[in-house]
Amino acid sequence: MLKFLKFIPVQLTFFLILGILIGNTNNFQINLLVKIIPLFLVLLFILYVYTNRQLKSNLLFTGLVFVIVFFVGIAAITFKNQLHQEEHYSNAEVFKVSTNNVATISIKKELKPSINYFKYEAEVIQLQYSKSLGKILVNIEKDSTITDLNVGDVLVVNTSFYEINKSLNPFTFNYKKYIEHQQIYHQMYVNNHQFLKKPATAYSIRGLAAKFRKEVTTALINNGFKDNELAVVNALLLGQRQTISKDLIESYSDAGAIHILAVSGLHIGIILLILTFLCKPLHYFKHGKLIASIVIICLLWMYAIIAGLSASVVRAVSMFTAIAIGMYLNKPSNIYNTLVISMFFLLLFNPYYLFEVGFQLSYLAVFAIVWVQPKIVSLWTPKNSFIFKMWQLFSVSLAAQLGVLPLSIFYFHQFPGLFFVSNLVIIPFLGFILIAGILVIALSVFELLPQFLADIFINIIRLMNAFVEWIANQHFFIIKDITLSLVLMCALYGFIFFSFKWIEKRTFSRLIFVLLAFISVQTVLIFEKKKLQTTNEFTIFNENRTSVLANRFGTDLRIYSSKDSTQNLYSLKAYVLGTGLTHKEKFKEFKNLYRFNNETILVIDSLGMYNFKSIKPSIIVLHNSPKINLERLLKIQQPKMIVADASNYRSYIEQWEDTCIKNKTPFYNTMQKGAFILKE
Repeated sequence: MLKFLKFIPVQLTFFLILGILIGNTNNFQINLLVKIIPLFLVLLFILYVYTNRQLKSNLLFTGLVFVIVFFVGIAAITFKNQLHQEEHYSNAEVFKVSTNNVATISIKKELKPSINYFKYEAEVIQLQYSKSLGKILVNIEKDSTITDLNVGDVLVVNTSFYEINKSLNPFTFNYKKYIEHQQIYHQMYVNNHQFLKKPATAYSIRGLAAKFRKEVTTALINNGFKDNELAVVNALLLGQRQTISKDLIESYSDAGAIHILAVSGLHIGIILLILTFLCKPLHYFKHGKLIASIVIICLLWMYAIIAGLSASVVRAVSMFTAIAIGMYLNKPSNIYNTLVISMFFLLLFNPYYLFEVGFQLSYLAVFAIVWVQPKIVSLWTPKNSFIFKMWQLFSVSLAAQLGVLPLSIFYFHQFPGLFFVSNLVIIPFLGFILIAGILVIALSVFELLPQFLADIFINIIRLMNAFVEWIANQHFFIIKDITLSLVLMCALYGFIFFSFKWIEKRTFSRLIFVLLAFISVQTVLIFEKKKLQTTNEFTIFNENRTSVLANRFGTDLRIYSSKDSTQNLYSLKAYVLGTGLTHKEKFKEFKNLYRFNNETILVIDSLGMYNFKSIKPSIIVLHNSPKINLERLLKIQQPKMIVADASNYRSYIEQWEDTCIKNKTPFYNTMQKGAFILKE
């Protein structure tokens, strides 16, 4: 492993990632980067000539290369960010948020629909009369008369562009940040009368792939596929998860088998083995091996296009393309080198991949399988060959889970205890399912699929879904609501890494590193526990049509809500989980008066009562649209701040804000700024 860390692409990839992270959090000028990188390249060339090309042990040359790669990482994400391009629609003079714009858009991707809207990812190709670029989220109202839309369709729309809503409560999922990493900054809502579909003038690769997927789906439906069975086939073989039900997704997640539904390295690896076997006869011809390699690589990329060129598919096909080239050159492929090189070029091509959870989990899982799995297998060598095969499968699953465990808990806050059972059963049959699935799809498209074969495959998928649902229903083995901070996650990875280094070679120096890593984990836990016990805050959540307040003193959390039940409030669950106070909350009756430190907080409800002689509130919360004369209230009580939560009418909030501005009183609107938090 130390040799691996000395591998030059590993070091270059590290500095590239560092540059991407710095470039993502800081706004660098493109003109400055255009000057800096060539300057460093000139310095590198001068150093190369000056030292007469003796650069093997030259630290200055090495350091300069790392600096250049670091700035290349900054430049990669800066240039990739479409907001920095003049042609981006948001940089046009005519563009205004929440104002009607006439725009021409091209549908690029079909997304999972919501209850009321069909959702698409589109490209703005023209705004008013100017050519433009930039992705946008399109929400088209569901209507029985709506025109069927496909990838590649071009629409002329007359509607408003809206900003993506930011996270308005602490610890809730930040959808705005998530979608911005896909370079989508605005969305539009369109009904059936606000757009015109233009006649098709050209065909795109994505459009043709989407058309093929639709034909496959239609053919499968004609052969009896429906509901979850159809959705799983689309996910397994075509990379499309939009139609999978929420319950089935949760079942696969709880069973630790969610990776089965995403076309990734596992699927592409199996397909590569199949193609290698099928192309073996070509090796007997002149240049047959070269032809076979070209055919395999072309077919892999054709499959990637059909599967929608998602990040996981592109990543996997890139890696296995490198492996296929290595197989042709008859060179033993070092999987570490292949992984790192594929990561380097993928991030260079699209640095935003770095922020995708799937990208992070996939590479961690593969690294763990390659490095950790052989060490786990070596711990026990059963004599029975069948038991040994099962042990190998279990070790692969265990290694992958160890690799992704801290990161998975950090993102998803749960651990599927029976992951090894689901993987032991499903993975050995996945190759058969993929081969049978490809055959079923091919025969169904050409209308040659016998119904008995379709029925057998449907029952296999149904059986797999039933098994996964049974595993997911063993709730005792699913550990949920686990809190893990970023610092603790990094400390755990350090402990796992040094532990396996010690298992690899049991020396005293490596044991010291294991103990230091263990102490660092303990230190982080102690620090976070102390922080948990000493944090005091008062929070007014942004909850639609209701008021929810939380008064926290260390580990004591008291919840006050105008609703009878708060058990299903997502914002409250996220807050409790994010603060580490799981199952510590106490629900109290909603009151009109609260005290926190030196602040007196008065809640004025629809009764509009506020003139109390013995109370001088410093903060006034307006709740449930009280009909009050706010100007008179400000003169009588003279509060430090007025807070309006999401239980009020928007028209009332606008009037209150104008009044507060007129009287120079700070006004806080939770629907705009998010939850109001007072800290000690």
